[in-house]
Amino acid sequence: MRQGLGWGLRGAGRIAEMNSAVDASSRFEPLPVRFVLVETSHPGNIGASARAMKTMALDRLCLVKPASFPSAEASARATGAADLLHQATVCDSLAEAIAGCGYVIGASARRRSLSWPLVTPRECGSRVVSEAGSGDVAVVFGPEQSGLSNDDLKLCNMLVQIPTNPDFSSLNLAMAVQVIGYEIMVARGGEDRLQNRRETPLATADEMQKFFDHLERVLVGAGFLDPANPRHLMLRLRRLFARAEPDGNEIAILRGILSAVAPGSGRDHDDRPTDVETT
Repeated sequence: MRQGLGWGLRGAGRIAEMNSAVDASSRFEPLPVRFVLVETSHPGNIGASARAMKTMALDRLCLVKPASFPSAEASARATGAADLLHQATVCDSLAEAIAGCGYVIGASARRRSLSWPLVTPRECGSRVVSEAGSGDVAVVFGPEQSGLSNDDLKLCNMLVQIPTNPDFSSLNLAMAVQVIGYEIMVARGGEDRLQNRRETPLATADEMQKFFDHLERVLVGAGFLDPANPRHLMLRLRRLFARAEPDGNEIAILRGILSAVAPGSGRDHDDRPTDVETT
């Protein structure tokens, strides 16, 4: 096993230096998950896979008998993930690469004659995160042309297969790494970071009721709403604003517009002028 090769490819140091700030800002704790690439024939695929891993907060890359590594082409394709290449472990066998791992999942692009437990990428992501809580986990990707051999499969606990178009099922190695890495990110709660946080609280129930009362007065005064039968239209308007989820400031702006259109209409039931914001 050869780790931390310290190769001096031109520009690698600058790339790693540029990305130190990105590393420091990561919101994810290191996960004991190795991505193992077996006998990768094209060095560019190694670099692209490293980049895919880093975007998903995965940093343990292991290479089994790569055809060419280190490589300037791998460095060029790694754009921003030169540190993963620099720290990559190079092994002479898959058994060596997964030593110490409590759970091993092999990526397979085709059905096998051997009966083997098979999971989807989503199930794989959940299983990886679950097993990583108690020890090292490895996800193994085979050579680009042939995939994992039966001897490699014997070392795996289960297989993961990415659903693809039956008429064109070939995935580039880095694409497969990206898909599995993404599912691991999702299982770790990565999508939670995308949830919008409200800058202003939603309008309260009483603010909404006063707005609807105000709106109804203006619509009746304009002759648009029949005061004898306002319920159907007002119900639709309530549903419309319920979907919009306006905040307190937005409701104040809307009431300001109504007051400008129909002066004097903004008095609530207690006969006090409504305090509205129009900016």
